[in-house]
Amino acid sequence: MSTRNTIILAAGKGTRMKSKLYKVLHQVCGRSMVDHVLTQVEKTHMDQIVTVVGYGAEQVEETLGDRTKYVLQKEQLGTGHAVLQTEPLLKDQDGTTLVVSGDTPLFRAETFEKLFQYHEAKKAVATILTSQAPDPTGYGRIVRNDIGIVEKIVEQKDATKQEQEINEINTGVYVFDNKALFAALHKTSNHNAQGEYYLTDVIQILKEQGDIVAAYRMPSFEESMGVNDRVALAKATKVMQRRINEYHMNNGVTLINPEDTYIDVDIKIGSDTIIEPGVLLKGKTVIGDNCRIGAHSELHDTVLHDNVTVTSSYLEDSEMEDGSNIGPMSHLRPDSHIGKNVHLGNFVEVKKATIDEGTKVGHLTYVGNAHLGKRINVGCGVVFVNYDGAHKHETTVGDDAFIGSNSNLIAPLTVADHAFIAAGSTITDEVNQYDMAIARSRQTNKPGYFKKLPYDPEK
Repeated sequence: MSTRNTIILAAGKGTRMKSKLYKVLHQVCGRSMVDHVLTQVEKTHMDQIVTVVGYGAEQVEETLGDRTKYVLQKEQLGTGHAVLQTEPLLKDQDGTTLVVSGDTPLFRAETFEKLFQYHEAKKAVATILTSQAPDPTGYGRIVRNDIGIVEKIVEQKDATKQEQEINEINTGVYVFDNKALFAALHKTSNHNAQGEYYLTDVIQILKEQGDIVAAYRMPSFEESMGVNDRVALAKATKVMQRRINEYHMNNGVTLINPEDTYIDVDIKIGSDTIIEPGVLLKGKTVIGDNCRIGAHSELHDTVLHDNVTVTSSYLEDSEMEDGSNIGPMSHLRPDSHIGKNVHLGNFVEVKKATIDEGTKVGHLTYVGNAHLGKRINVGCGVVFVNYDGAHKHETTVGDDAFIGSNSNLIAPLTVADHAFIAAGSTITDEVNQYDMAIARSRQTNKPGYFKKLPYDPEK
């Protein structure tokens, strides 16, 4: 039975990245480069996917999980040697095998499908995916004869001056007849400038055998961009970001300035939502319909329901229900749940707290480890004091309560429905329904005391 297989090459350390993180694990718009490749490969419905790991093998396997099989390349002896490590899993398979590098995050599934179709139409034993590079430096060159048939692939360091002037480059992606691939790999040698076993030598071996070798030239070089350093990583990120932003705009989202808006690949945004400049949407954030995300807001792994407004605020691992709003300059820390039509004003911080429908927290307030009921008014400068130096404690405030400005609520504490806390109070004991709690010193005025002070406003 004929099968489709894929080999993902992800064994290289990537020294030019100058990073402790292995190259293929560097992220582009919230997803590692090798994950981008695997995600697109998965869309082509492969029978078997094998990833070649080396440096950082454990981290790569942890990132990709059981979506792929793995083989280990203990020594980095070239791309041909890397592919050969998959032989125990693939050598007896009838069908075709796609080979792609794990540091090419911009490839699309559609391109892989076209490559397969071209390969099959040409009845080729091997098909190379090529592209026209504005600057081919660093890439292997595609050398064709006078009638356009591929003669060979030559690596940059092995290319003559004339060959280096060729701008058709090898993208590092191939489709092979599977059995022919492994047979040819055993005929490769490392007699080259790098002392490595090149996968590109397989092409020459197949041609010398009289097999058909084809080359499919993709229309966009940008898609074939490989990442070997931080400069290339930034370029790839910019391309991916443009794709993501265009996707959302084509689905009814308004981006005021797409060039200044960063959205990770897995973000979901509803229609008629407006995103202002300087916004960062990261992780698994989900935004509903008719929301407005104000300039320079940042959302991580946060869920916004419909008609939510975020004004210049930072939200992480939290949820805001329909019609709620926050900001400017406020912060939702993890495990915050904001109910319907809740207002959180400027400089409000919420952490591990639930605030129910219709409650208003105006400004300059900290709510931590608390449950606030419905229709509560929380004045300016209120602090829910939740930490005793060793443990966090909970505060519960009932529906329709009123918390005066500059109050401290010392947990553990319960404030009942319809209770009232006077401004400036420090509350340590339970407040019952309909009670007003006052916990402050009585005001004392000292007549004529000003004259005793060494203070003269006229000096």
